[in-house]
Amino acid sequence: MGDLCPQRRRLLRGSLAGALLASAPSLARASLAAPEVAPQQRELTLYNRHTGERQTALYFHDYQYDSEAVASLDAVLRDHRANEVAPMDRRLYDLVHRLTEALDYQGEVHVVSGYRSMKTNTMLAERNGGVAKRSFHTRAMAMDLVLPGVELDRVRLAARQLAMGGVGYYPRSGFVHVDTGPLRAW
Repeated sequence: MGDLCPQRRRLLRGSLAGALLASAPSLARASLAAPEVAPQQRELTLYNRHTGERQTALYFHDYQYDSEAVASLDAVLRDHRANEVAPMDRRLYDLVHRLTEALDYQGEVHVVSGYRSMKTNTMLAERNGGVAKRSFHTRAMAMDLVLPGVELDRVRLAARQLAMGGVGYYPRSGFVHVDTGPLRAW
Protein backbone atom coordinates (compact mmCIF):
# COMPACT_ATOMS: atom_id res chain seq x y z
CA MET A 1 0.00 0.00 0.00
CA GLY A 2 2.93 2.35 0.75
CA ASP A 3 4.15 1.85 -2.84
CA LEU A 4 0.83 2.97 -4.33
CA CYS A 5 1.24 6.60 -3.20
CA PRO A 6 4.51 7.17 -5.08
CA GLN A 7 3.06 5.38 -8.12
CA ARG A 8 -0.05 7.52 -8.02
CA ARG A 9 2.04 10.66 -7.69
CA ARG A 10 4.14 9.66 -10.72
CA LEU A 11 1.03 8.86 -12.73
CA LEU A 12 -0.61 12.17 -11.83
CA ARG A 13 2.56 14.14 -12.57
CA GLY A 14 2.94 12.38 -15.90
CA SER A 15 -0.69 13.05 -16.82
CA LEU A 16 -0.43 16.70 -15.85
CA ALA A 17 2.83 17.19 -17.75
CA GLY A 18 1.35 15.51 -20.82
CA ALA A 19 -1.72 17.71 -20.71
CA LEU A 20 0.41 20.86 -20.41
CA LEU A 21 2.68 19.82 -23.26
CA ALA A 22 -0.27 18.97 -25.46
CA SER A 23 -1.85 22.39 -24.88
CA ALA A 24 1.40 24.39 -25.14
CA PRO A 25 1.46 24.75 -28.95
CA SER A 26 -2.12 26.01 -29.05
CA LEU A 27 -1.43 28.42 -26.17
CA ALA A 28 1.66 29.72 -27.96
CA ARG A 29 -0.29 30.21 -31.21
CA ALA A 30 -3.06 32.03 -29.34
CA SER A 31 -0.62 34.42 -27.66
CA LEU A 32 1.16 35.19 -30.94
CA ALA A 33 -2.13 35.81 -32.71
CA ALA A 34 -3.37 38.30 -30.12
CA PRO A 35 -2.40 41.78 -31.41
CA GLU A 36 -2.40 43.30 -27.93
CA VAL A 37 0.39 40.99 -26.75
CA ALA A 38 3.33 42.23 -28.82
CA PRO A 39 2.84 44.10 -32.07
CA GLN A 40 5.95 43.89 -34.22
CA GLN A 41 6.32 47.68 -34.32
CA ARG A 42 5.51 50.35 -31.76
CA GLU A 43 5.98 54.03 -32.42
CA LEU A 44 5.25 57.11 -30.34
CA THR A 45 5.33 60.82 -31.05
CA LEU A 46 5.82 62.91 -27.93
CA TYR A 47 5.56 66.67 -27.53
CA ASN A 48 6.84 68.19 -24.28
CA ARG A 49 4.68 71.19 -23.43
CA HIS A 50 7.39 72.72 -21.23
CA THR A 51 10.37 72.49 -23.58
CA GLY A 52 8.62 72.52 -26.97
CA GLU A 53 10.54 69.40 -27.99
CA ARG A 54 9.00 66.83 -30.32
CA GLN A 55 10.22 63.31 -30.89
CA THR A 56 8.88 60.52 -33.04
CA ALA A 57 10.51 57.18 -32.34
CA LEU A 58 9.98 53.63 -33.51
CA TYR A 59 10.98 52.33 -30.10
CA PHE A 60 10.06 48.67 -30.58
CA HIS A 61 10.59 46.62 -33.73
CA ASP A 62 11.79 43.17 -34.74
CA TYR A 63 10.48 41.91 -31.37
CA GLN A 64 12.84 44.08 -29.33
CA TYR A 65 13.24 47.56 -27.92
CA ASP A 66 15.49 49.94 -29.84
CA SER A 67 17.76 51.43 -27.18
CA GLU A 68 18.58 54.59 -29.20
CA ALA A 69 14.90 55.27 -29.90
CA VAL A 70 14.00 54.65 -26.25
CA ALA A 71 16.78 57.02 -25.16
CA SER A 72 15.39 59.73 -27.48
CA LEU A 73 11.97 59.38 -25.78
CA ASP A 74 13.63 59.39 -22.34
CA ALA A 75 15.25 62.74 -23.23
CA VAL A 76 11.87 64.30 -24.03
CA LEU A 77 10.50 63.04 -20.69
CA ARG A 78 13.47 64.38 -18.69
CA ASP A 79 13.07 66.60 -15.66
CA HIS A 80 13.32 69.91 -17.54
CA ARG A 81 13.83 71.87 -14.32
CA ALA A 82 16.96 69.93 -13.37
CA ASN A 83 17.77 68.92 -16.97
CA GLU A 84 18.08 65.35 -15.69
CA VAL A 85 17.33 62.33 -17.90
CA ALA A 86 16.37 58.99 -16.41
CA PRO A 87 15.81 55.67 -18.20
CA MET A 88 12.01 55.45 -18.20
CA ASP A 89 10.22 52.17 -17.55
CA ARG A 90 9.71 50.74 -21.03
CA ARG A 91 6.31 49.42 -19.97
CA LEU A 92 5.24 53.08 -19.72
CA TYR A 93 5.88 53.54 -23.44
CA ASP A 94 3.91 50.36 -24.13
CA LEU A 95 1.06 51.62 -21.94
CA VAL A 96 0.92 54.95 -23.79
CA HIS A 97 1.17 53.18 -27.15
CA ARG A 98 -1.70 50.85 -26.24
CA LEU A 99 -3.70 53.84 -25.00
CA THR A 100 -3.32 55.64 -28.33
CA GLU A 101 -4.32 52.45 -30.16
CA ALA A 102 -7.37 51.93 -27.94
CA LEU A 103 -8.52 55.47 -28.76
CA ASP A 104 -7.49 55.21 -32.43
CA TYR A 105 -5.39 58.32 -31.84
CA GLN A 106 -2.77 59.20 -34.46
CA GLY A 107 -1.48 62.55 -33.18
CA GLU A 108 1.22 63.69 -30.80
CA VAL A 109 1.06 62.72 -27.15
CA HIS A 110 1.42 65.97 -25.21
CA VAL A 111 3.58 65.47 -22.14
CA VAL A 112 2.78 67.60 -19.10
CA SER A 113 5.19 65.71 -16.85
CA GLY A 114 7.49 62.72 -17.19
CA TYR A 115 10.48 62.00 -14.99
CA ARG A 116 10.97 64.17 -11.90
CA SER A 117 14.09 64.29 -9.75
CA MET A 118 13.48 64.07 -6.01
CA LYS A 119 14.48 67.73 -5.69
CA THR A 120 11.90 68.80 -8.28
CA ASN A 121 9.23 66.55 -6.80
CA THR A 122 9.83 67.92 -3.29
CA MET A 123 9.60 71.49 -4.59
CA LEU A 124 6.32 70.71 -6.41
CA ALA A 125 4.91 68.89 -3.36
CA GLU A 126 5.62 71.93 -1.18
CA ARG A 127 3.82 74.19 -3.66
CA ASN A 128 0.89 71.87 -4.33
CA GLY A 129 -0.62 69.39 -1.90
CA GLY A 130 -1.71 67.17 -4.82
CA VAL A 131 1.85 66.04 -5.60
CA ALA A 132 2.71 62.69 -4.03
CA LYS A 133 5.93 62.66 -2.01
CA ARG A 134 6.75 59.15 -3.27
CA SER A 135 5.55 59.79 -6.82
CA PHE A 136 6.03 57.26 -9.59
CA HIS A 137 7.40 60.20 -11.60
CA THR A 138 10.54 60.02 -9.41
CA ARG A 139 10.90 56.33 -10.30
CA ALA A 140 10.65 57.05 -14.06
CA MET A 141 7.38 55.10 -14.19
CA ALA A 142 4.79 57.85 -14.82
CA MET A 143 3.59 60.36 -17.36
CA ASP A 144 0.98 63.12 -17.19
CA LEU A 145 -0.43 63.48 -20.68
CA VAL A 146 -2.99 65.01 -22.99
CA LEU A 147 -4.20 63.67 -26.33
CA PRO A 148 -5.35 66.85 -28.13
CA GLY A 149 -8.82 66.46 -29.58
CA VAL A 150 -9.72 63.58 -27.25
CA GLU A 151 -11.83 64.34 -24.19
CA LEU A 152 -9.93 63.76 -20.94
CA ASP A 153 -12.72 61.57 -19.64
CA ARG A 154 -12.33 59.23 -22.64
CA VAL A 155 -8.56 59.08 -22.08
CA ARG A 156 -9.11 58.26 -18.40
CA LEU A 157 -11.68 55.55 -19.19
CA ALA A 158 -9.48 53.94 -21.86
CA ALA A 159 -6.45 53.98 -19.54
CA ARG A 160 -8.46 52.34 -16.76
CA GLN A 161 -9.76 49.67 -19.15
CA LEU A 162 -6.19 48.79 -20.14
CA ALA A 163 -5.52 47.93 -16.47
CA MET A 164 -1.77 48.39 -16.87
CA GLY A 165 -1.13 50.57 -13.81
CA GLY A 166 -2.32 53.67 -12.01
CA VAL A 167 -4.62 56.24 -13.59
CA GLY A 168 -5.19 59.71 -12.20
CA TYR A 169 -7.78 62.15 -13.52
CA TYR A 170 -7.06 65.88 -13.27
CA PRO A 171 -9.79 67.69 -15.23
CA ARG A 172 -9.04 71.11 -13.65
CA SER A 173 -5.38 70.87 -14.62
CA GLY A 174 -6.28 69.32 -17.98
CA PHE A 175 -4.38 66.04 -18.00
CA VAL A 176 -4.51 62.33 -17.19
CA HIS A 177 -1.78 60.63 -15.18
CA VAL A 178 -0.70 57.09 -16.12
CA ASP A 179 1.94 54.97 -14.45
CA THR A 180 3.21 51.41 -14.38
CA GLY A 181 2.76 50.99 -10.65
CA PRO A 182 0.01 48.93 -8.98
CA LEU A 183 -3.52 49.04 -10.39
CA ARG A 184 -5.40 51.96 -8.83
CA ALA A 185 -7.39 55.00 -9.87
CA TRP A 186 -8.19 58.41 -8.45
